[in-house]
Amino acid sequence: AALGDRLIIGVNSDASVRRLGKAADRPLNDQDSRAKVLAALRLVDAVVISDQDTPLELITAVGPDALVKGGDWKAELIVGADVVLARGGEVRSLKMVDGFSTTALVEKIRHGS
Repeated sequence: AALGDRLIIGVNSDASVRRLGKAADRPLNDQDSRAKVLAALRLVDAVVISDQDTPLELITAVGPDALVKGGDWKAELIVGADVVLARGGEVRSLKMVDGFSTTALVEKIRHGS
């Protein structure tokens, strides 16, 4: 939120999560539940559910000044980075917080550690 005037979050639809090759039991929560939790955060201005396999269409439509992904993405490989940079915007890959990914949570539940 500190990188701009508004924070708009793109959320993959349930169908797009499945197409992206996640585990058969993913997503753990349906798209509406995920969007509602994010929308309830005080710093979030809007949440958009996208059925596309990449966020390029959403990024092009919104035209953000800053595009942010998790630290598991190199900035130069972030889809839509070229669109944002061409407009003079900024692309950031923020550091992940160890142990707080959905995958880590599922492993913790399955293995009790």
